[in-house]
Amino acid sequence: MMHSHQARLHHQKRDDDKKVVAEIMARCFVPSLITTTSWEGFHFVGHEIRITEAMDCYGAVVWPSALVLCYFLETNVKHYNMVDKNVIEIGAGTGLVSIVASLLGAHVTATDLPELLGNLQYNISRNTKMKCKHLPQVKELSWGIALDENFPRSSNNFDYILAADVVYAHPFLEELLITFDHLCKETTIILWVMKFRLEKENKFIDRFKELFDLEEIYNFPSLNIKLYKAVKKSQRSA
Repeated sequence: MMHSHQARLHHQKRDDDKKVVAEIMARCFVPSLITTTSWEGFHFVGHEIRITEAMDCYGAVVWPSALVLCYFLETNVKHYNMVDKNVIEIGAGTGLVSIVASLLGAHVTATDLPELLGNLQYNISRNTKMKCKHLPQVKELSWGIALDENFPRSSNNFDYILAADVVYAHPFLEELLITFDHLCKETTIILWVMKFRLEKENKFIDRFKELFDLEEIYNFPSLNIKLYKAVKKSQRSA
């Protein structure tokens, strides 16, 4: 009896996965006319968001993980209310997640590598001007570098850290951990979406768990994507 019930649950989960994934993917649209600059459109928070992708580097393409995070933020405003919250996104790429968090009312700092900031700033300005309670900031953040200088711990007061697909066959995973740790206060919540491609991702999760309490919130097997919520391990439990 139990067995068939579990099988049914499993089946239902798989159907839910497919349904929600279809719903998330339906948020994208492409221009009907070919334009000089290539852009992609997204429907979130009642807005049409247009993202220009810089094709010269992989940090400037909208990955499915970003869509999953945007969808999560929009559909979970009760539990994760962004209004007037201090939010930082690391590895912001094209800026979609930061734009959605801004449209939801957050004070957003979108960060990435220096070579991505031009396109990031362009997308963020274009999609948030006159539409947001707080104008988002764009700042350079190279993981593990000049953190004390650019993001002094004393003034780090982030309610949320957002990260979509930052672990990507990356040589700088240790620096990423240091960065997460540096930006986190005891109360900071990390919402982090990750696509599992390689063994490396699982290894990173193990390292991450040494410093943070990790909880899986969403799992989309059809996309190989998971959404995690993490908080710094408290000194008591350490």
